[in-house]
Amino acid sequence: MNSPLLTPAPDEVPALIRDLYAIVAKLESIFPGRHFTPDGHLVGSIGEALASTYYGVELCRASTEGYDGLRQGRKVEVKATQGDRVALSSCPEHLLVFRLNVDGSFEECFNGPGTLAWALVAQRKATKNGQHQVSLAALKRVMLAEVPAEQMLELIKELPPGTRRVAHSSQTGGR
Repeated sequence: MNSPLLTPAPDEVPALIRDLYAIVAKLESIFPGRHFTPDGHLVGSIGEALASTYYGVELCRASTEGYDGLRQGRKVEVKATQGDRVALSSCPEHLLVFRLNVDGSFEECFNGPGTLAWALVAQRKATKNGQHQVSLAALKRVMLAEVPAEQMLELIKELPPGTRRVAHSSQTGGR
């Protein structure tokens, strides 16, 4: 059972992520040539925590098929990465994609209808595990050109310093 003194508040999320990456850096300096890069479930869970904290996504039970949470009546799939691409296994109703930074900030790379992201990969051959890789650059281009503000999930609190949001079509004149 968590003590109230030990239970971190959502406002502490960026600092906790910075601490995590500081520990990774220390381990890598102690063990040169070894990589302690957080990946897999950890990165995905960090993305879901960010979606809950900053976008008000009500998280579902872990590993709910097809989506991670609900917001404004929409099923929301959350993807997070430290790299330059994410994998989709199906067409989500709404997709939030983040690139995580070691300072606890993140970049919102996509926030819009999943059909727009799925259109980028639907014709590609899936990998052995049934996933389709899509680059963050391609997602950002679609976001910039095709996602109006009213289709984005609104923020429920101010983003941490250093966090960036990709522009959307209403900010760019609807190119």
